[in-house]
Amino acid sequence: MAAVRRFLQPPPGSFFLFGPRGTGKSTWLAQVFPEALRLDLLAPDVLRAYQARPERLSEFVAAAGKSAHTVVIDEIQKAPQLLDVVHALVEQRRDLRFVLTGSSARKLRHGAANLLGGRLAAVHMGPFMAAELGQDFDLMRAQANGLVPLVWQAVDPQATLAAYASLYLQEEVQAEALVRQIGDFARFLEVISFSQGSLLNLANLARETEIPRKRAESYLGILEDLLISFRLPVFQRRAQRQLVQHQKFFCFDAGVFRSLRPRGPLDAPEEIGGIAMESLVAQHLRALCQLRPGGAQLSFWRTRSGLEVDFVVYGPDLFMAIEVKHSRRIDRSDLKALRAFGEDYPEAERLLLSFCPEPLLIDGIRCEPLEAWLRQLRP
Repeated sequence: MAAVRRFLQPPPGSFFLFGPRGTGKSTWLAQVFPEALRLDLLAPDVLRAYQARPERLSEFVAAAGKSAHTVVIDEIQKAPQLLDVVHALVEQRRDLRFVLTGSSARKLRHGAANLLGGRLAAVHMGPFMAAELGQDFDLMRAQANGLVPLVWQAVDPQATLAAYASLYLQEEVQAEALVRQIGDFARFLEVISFSQGSLLNLANLARETEIPRKRAESYLGILEDLLISFRLPVFQRRAQRQLVQHQKFFCFDAGVFRSLRPRGPLDAPEEIGGIAMESLVAQHLRALCQLRPGGAQLSFWRTRSGLEVDFVVYGPDLFMAIEVKHSRRIDRSDLKALRAFGEDYPEAERLLLSFCPEPLLIDGIRCEPLEAWLRQLRP
């Protein structure tokens, strides 16, 4: 398969590149910085050498001479003590750019790691966007397997997906001793998968997993630090109605969600398919917000009376309210929440995404076929 050109553009100067395992960070760096010096801290011998003597990095850069302008360090969270050396080298040589990748932000956020005083920008690499894949994008395949590059480009996507969660459990959670009871954490992963796209209730999660609430909070923090989940806040700007306060939970990729979610005879395929469809939209909108110049915020809107808009995108020059329906037919009742949002926020563009065969305009609300909309969505 030909290399996929990603929408992510490198910022000027040194930067952190965060993204879950398998999202193509190394591939992108090889395309963008083919001449860069490289340190891969996933290689055990390399990791041991630089953990034992971080100043070795100065010698590595010095050996390359003045011709070295970019240094890539893969999986910097494995040896956060290197950040002090990076800091010193950036101060000494203004022509030197460091690109520090990480598939976990936990040690960098919670340790005593030197985050370079906020001097480095942080950019994010996530799953493919449909527009990045062009003609190779297939909606049904994306709903079933997700868009993580490692999975999408695999010979056997289902087997790769099945192994994905185990890889995280073994290499990120167990090996780094992030939790004491790996069985409890694995059970928590299964239980929280039923919260995908729903309001997050930690008390219920703790009860169903049979663990204390504080441990459930800790486990959720680990998922977010490992970049495999995120939460959406409620959109509350200029609120005119009583709104719920709980956040929504999402696994970062529709396919990874499906691999975590246990299935049985009582699970309706259309229910899981509907959640996967909403998840695909969520990950595309999240990428849009992260990659768009000037950025944007992703949230949702839900009143205490039960009116809900799945997604709200709010940025310097962007204000969209988006509802997702797992259906080919659109009824006026499907537009009730978007109409109410438009009453409170007439400035917002309102959009309903579904399997409808053609674009429609109903009561000022655009109704778009999901696949066509995903294909044209760009930062």
